[in-house]
Amino acid sequence: MASHTPPIARPPLHRFARRAATLLRSAWTHRWVRWLAALAALGLISLLALIVAVGRGLPSVDSLRSYEQPLPTNVRAGDGAPVHAYARERRVELSYAEYPSLLVGAFLAAEDRTFFEHGGVDYPGIVSALISNLRNDGRPIGASTITQQVAKNLLLTNEVSYIRKAREAILAYRIEDALSKEQILELYLNGIPLGRRSFGVQAAARAYFGKDVGQLAVHEAAFLAILPKAPETYGRARNADRAIARRNFVLSEMQRNGFITPAQRADAAARPLGLIASQTARLDPVGGYFVEEVRRQLVDRYGENSENGPYSVYAGGLWVRTSLDPRLQGYAQEALRDGLLRYDRGRGWSGPIKQLDIDGGDWLQALVGTNIALDHKDWRAAIAIARAGAAWEIGFANGQTGTLPAYAAQIPVRGQGGTAFAALKAGDVIAVAPEGGAWSLRSIPRVSGGFVVEEPATGRILAMQGGFDSRLQSFNRATQALRQPGSTIKPIVYSAALERGMTPSSIIVDGPFCVYQGARLGQKCFRNFDGGGSGPHTMRWGIEQSRNLMTVRAASQVGMPHVVDTMKRMGLGSYPPFLANALGAGETTVARIVNAYAILANGGRGNAPTVIDFVQDRRGKVILPERWRPCDGCNAPDWNGRAMPRPPSRQRQVIDAQTAFQMVHITEGVIQRGTATTLRDLDRPIFGKTGTTTGPTDVWFIGGTPQFVGGLYVGYDQPQNLGGVQGGTFAAPIFKQFAVKAYEGLEKKVFRAPPGIRMVRVDRGSGRPVYGVWPTGTDPKPAVIWEAFKPQAEERRARRRTGPAAAPTARPTAGPKRVERAQDSDFLQRQGGIY
Repeated sequence: MASHTPPIARPPLHRFARRAATLLRSAWTHRWVRWLAALAALGLISLLALIVAVGRGLPSVDSLRSYEQPLPTNVRAGDGAPVHAYARERRVELSYAEYPSLLVGAFLAAEDRTFFEHGGVDYPGIVSALISNLRNDGRPIGASTITQQVAKNLLLTNEVSYIRKAREAILAYRIEDALSKEQILELYLNGIPLGRRSFGVQAAARAYFGKDVGQLAVHEAAFLAILPKAPETYGRARNADRAIARRNFVLSEMQRNGFITPAQRADAAARPLGLIASQTARLDPVGGYFVEEVRRQLVDRYGENSENGPYSVYAGGLWVRTSLDPRLQGYAQEALRDGLLRYDRGRGWSGPIKQLDIDGGDWLQALVGTNIALDHKDWRAAIAIARAGAAWEIGFANGQTGTLPAYAAQIPVRGQGGTAFAALKAGDVIAVAPEGGAWSLRSIPRVSGGFVVEEPATGRILAMQGGFDSRLQSFNRATQALRQPGSTIKPIVYSAALERGMTPSSIIVDGPFCVYQGARLGQKCFRNFDGGGSGPHTMRWGIEQSRNLMTVRAASQVGMPHVVDTMKRMGLGSYPPFLANALGAGETTVARIVNAYAILANGGRGNAPTVIDFVQDRRGKVILPERWRPCDGCNAPDWNGRAMPRPPSRQRQVIDAQTAFQMVHITEGVIQRGTATTLRDLDRPIFGKTGTTTGPTDVWFIGGTPQFVGGLYVGYDQPQNLGGVQGGTFAAPIFKQFAVKAYEGLEKKVFRAPPGIRMVRVDRGSGRPVYGVWPTGTDPKPAVIWEAFKPQAEERRARRRTGPAAAPTARPTAGPKRVERAQDSDFLQRQGGIY
């Protein structure tokens, strides 16, 4: 029987495919089908090309994952206290977990209630917005999800076009693919612009309510949620009704989405907005010049904006620990200001701070736009609005007004005559202080100056005042003003002489000194401040009495190339080897010369002064100093039962340590019996030197103790004669006002001699060593003093009996020798040991 093979069964899908292929072959014979297929392919290619073209240049997924909000730089004082923030925008970055769920719900209800459901783009919303746009003028509005708003911020453009909306959509898909929903919300809440120069919800909470996000009430959270739509509209007091209506709508949406209860909604809807007045960020009242110097150095190193790098000042979110001591800064600021006011008192009104055009009547906007402010005592900046009889109406930056009566503005106008009241014009910005129920005119001093305080052991600048007020005069005279230092340069000149073999007891003639400068310049003769000479004296006496002729004679003997080399090594500047530079003709700054004196006080060691201790990035990593490493256990009481080891000093030896101590020891005499005796009653070891330039155009004092060295000058920005003031009678008293408070409670430390120094009793007049007589501890002008010599540099010892004249050379007896040993021992014990 023959076998029968059954037919192969075809699956239904296979049969469907065969029928579809047959139909397509049949349809393809028609021309209109081929045309439709070609158009579809062309449309698909065009769509792909459009996506590629629109998406070109958008941030990559990797950049989205590592994206960082631009953040301000925060500055702290040496003790860690907040001082200032460098910010063009208010920004505070928080993690998603730090935002209250109620606040997150408010923004979701207001902006994107389906945020956790969509993939970045809300298609129903797009269709609705498209219909609305076609009915109006075609302007693309609405339909932006929170993800798209984040994308818009990343695009950094406010262009209004369909192309930008398409780019937003593409970037939104990329963001949703790269980040979690919580990360997207964190970016949004930290970066959304909300008015009042605030970016991010935390910054806005502080700007509108003076609160952190965790302290916001329901109605406050709802108000912040309405701001993304129109921050400049809803954030203004005159639009309060519109803001309340929109806020209450958001509250209703919050209830509808289950974020709040009906009772919470009703309570919140009944509340007023409760906005605080807009506040303008400004420099801290103490340390304006200091923080500006810090900013300048940071900008030089890292740049201003994000395009300059990840550590920029206005976007990098740096944390900066400075060397600022707010206590010393306040004392220095007060002392310099009081000194400037003392000098300026009685010289008449200096005129308005600025003249503004207020013909349009909007004096408030004009005044606020200047950013002029005052923080001296109860002084305030005001603008003259209009004169009404015997009084001027004046206005302030907070919108308040007041009255300046004629009797309170009777100061004569400097150089013109007449009264300030009569000279005032509408639009004049002036300084006033409260007096009774009205205001009284004040005069900003035209004379100015700079004051710097430095810690010798580290080179850290503790205080810096560069003028009367940093918001009136941004030019920092402490670091930017190049001035002739006058006689404050003499300790540096004599340090060069000590390094070249001279001693504190070297005899130098205080008499006429002329030098031939060539056929073109002819003969140059130098003179003392008083115009005379007094014969031969010791180097010490010449420094204490600030004798110019002795200084140039010593510089000539040593050689000016050696003198200017010492000045350069100590950071004062590079000068040609002219003798005039030995008297301070070369220009320098207060900061530089204070640092030079700090090097003397620190045993000849030092570097350039610093205002920044360290800088951290936004994550806490130390980026300055470079190659910084933590010192674990450095605060431990001991190290394996022994004293903690000292890390090696990074300071370089600028000049010989023995030379530095000799000069400090000599200039202590300036305080005891020289040109700065006003400081003697501070009753502590202080060294220093006064300075008065020709004219005089500038007056100086530089000096201090082992704890800190300070210095200042006073003079006009455009040098002019100061009249009958000198460094010892004007600059030193300013330093004294500072020092009385600054040294209060501090230990009275002596300047320690380095190894090798020999302390020898000498006759103060002749400088010759003596024995049998010892210095007294109370007389500032003793006949015998202790003098510091380098090994084998002192002269042979002679016996002194009485009087300040040169000692006779009588042979000592055995009795005084025993007393001598006892008293030398007592001196060594008091000084803590002399090597």
